[in-house]
Amino acid sequence: MAFEDKQIICRDCGEPFVFTAGEQQFYQEKGLEHEPQRCRACRTTRRSRDPEGGRGMRTTNRVMTPVICASCGQQTTVPFEPKLDRPVYCSACFEQQRASFRR
Repeated sequence: MAFEDKQIICRDCGEPFVFTAGEQQFYQEKGLEHEPQRCRACRTTRRSRDPEGGRGMRTTNRVMTPVICASCGQQTTVPFEPKLDRPVYCSACFEQQRASFRR
């Protein structure tokens, strides 16, 4: 697939910036589905203000819930309240499940 440079408007400053063909190819190779929303300057400013990229507040007060892995039976903890109708996996089994969906 041939990529062409694309002009995007930054959601923070409103200025146009170029999403280059090389960047688009990189995004595709890494499986990133969404185009960037901010220009390089606004991304840099945002990261310097908040090293967690806005995610820090959500991870600091998580309640870990003990569960039994649906695959291997090992006891583990997860950062959410599981639903009864969905299986819950330990980290290793989750990665195996995730890898099988990518194929």
